[in-house]
Amino acid sequence: MARVKRGVKGRRSHKKWIKLAKGNSARRKNVFKAAFETVMKGLGYAYNDRKLKKREYRALWITRINAAVRTHGLSYSKFIAGLKKHDIMLDRKVLADIAINDPAGMKAIVDVARA
Repeated sequence: MARVKRGVKGRRSHKKWIKLAKGNSARRKNVFKAAFETVMKGLGYAYNDRKLKKREYRALWITRINAAVRTHGLSYSKFIAGLKKHDIMLDRKVLADIAINDPAGMKAIVDVARA
């Protein structure tokens, strides 16, 4: 059986990773080994940061809700417990939006949770 030289396929594979390394400087953008390592590390960070972004937004929403609820003389934990007790199914994203854009609506929700 004849020997197969992999020049074309190997170059195509290398070019794929080098293309993904666009934006890096020096050897990281044009040497395969360095470009591959950079891209793999970057993809790992991207995966982790997609998870971290969700955590950070939830923490931001909780902070905003807490600030809005405390102006009405209630703590965040008691507010959430009151919502659950009265079967009010609003998620934290919506509550944070109401807290910022509709103070009167937030006061009504707080009054219901307090009751």
